[in-house]
Amino acid sequence: MSNTHSKRSTLIAASLAIGLLVAPLTEAAEQLRIGYQKSSTLISLLKSQGTLEKALADQDITISWHEFPNGQPLLEALNVGNIDLSADVADTVPVFAQAAGADLAYFAQEAPSPSAQAIIVREDSPIKTLADLKGKKVAVTKAAGVHYLLIAALNKAGLKFSDIEPAYLTPADGRAAFENRKVDAWVTWEPFLSGAQQQLPTRILADGKGLADYQRYYLTSAKFAKSHPQVLQTVFAELVKTGDWLRANPRQAAEILGPLWGNLDPAIVEKANAKRSYQVRLVQPDSLAEQQKIADAFYGASLLPTSVDAREVSIWSPQ
Repeated sequence: MSNTHSKRSTLIAASLAIGLLVAPLTEAAEQLRIGYQKSSTLISLLKSQGTLEKALADQDITISWHEFPNGQPLLEALNVGNIDLSADVADTVPVFAQAAGADLAYFAQEAPSPSAQAIIVREDSPIKTLADLKGKKVAVTKAAGVHYLLIAALNKAGLKFSDIEPAYLTPADGRAAFENRKVDAWVTWEPFLSGAQQQLPTRILADGKGLADYQRYYLTSAKFAKSHPQVLQTVFAELVKTGDWLRANPRQAAEILGPLWGNLDPAIVEKANAKRSYQVRLVQPDSLAEQQKIADAFYGASLLPTSVDAREVSIWSPQ
């Protein structure tokens, strides 16, 4: 083999090796990893319609979607860098993430929807008031918005969290336990709430009105917020548009979401969505007062390992 041919082969091999090293890095830099859950309505609509992919195409960004059973594992994935952006989670979830040392950044918030979560019992249950929950087994998803609703409701009835027996379950497992009478009450949120009301004989013991605002937050890491402000700008704009579209087209939205929510009847989906504001807005520092109330309530009930300053987070805003 000639020296020239040998050198050319070496160069080609080196180029291929460099290409193999560079390609995954380039691909990772161009991929936005979004985590969501079933109740992440607006993100689910964007995903099903391909709207966000189109909006981010001119920034050469592709999207990978990652579904989680509820908000706590979703923000744990954000904290360890397995996803870049979290779809909406209930207001309690960031508080738990902060207590775990997560370096979070809020980039959007949905206006309060207090009636989109409730404590329910079976229609024939002897439990008639919140005070009757004393000594009872209550299904609740740990760190979800309903966890705070339960604390606030018990407090209103003069009870402590330790006065009940919590069964920490995902929404699907909570529904099964409630349906099979393994628990006395279930605290849940939309669309699981409307689904249960439609399919089982239930009564609402209390919803969030006057107890818990139930604001949902969209989050990323502080690092990602600093390095990708344009991506967040695009996502925020699309969320605002999608919220406006859903409110203007409730039935059409329900027909898209029904199959994604376990083939729920569109009428049930529409009823569930009517309890959510879907008004996407920027996060203001003074709006974190409710977050502080939540943090203090959990710490006071010995459910957080440390006290949390709800203002010790980054807040993204458009440039």
